[in-house]
Amino acid sequence: MKLALFAAGRFDTLVQRVAQRITVRCPPVIANNPERTVSPERVEEILEDCILGAVQSPAETRVGYLGKARLKSALKWELREIGYEERFADLAAEKLVESVSRNSRGT
Repeated sequence: MKLALFAAGRFDTLVQRVAQRITVRCPPVIANNPERTVSPERVEEILEDCILGAVQSPAETRVGYLGKARLKSALKWELREIGYEERFADLAAEKLVESVSRNSRGT
């Protein structure tokens, strides 16, 4: 019997959905621009909206401490591979963990 700490497919699918939504709503060209035309507050709103829209069921957000850490790391690396700067990827990953934490407490 194999012991799995994480349902990797579940996390990977969620991370890909979040990254795809972020890329559509706030592409790296815009997010990485030092002379932003989008305010930091608006970027946070976009990230929250993308994350909330990507979560398809409350069960996806029922994760423990290690699951939250894995989600944060996976989204950060996914966004870095797409071309986002580290600062933006960190912000998005933090927003994902905040959302997951909020949903975990609410259920």
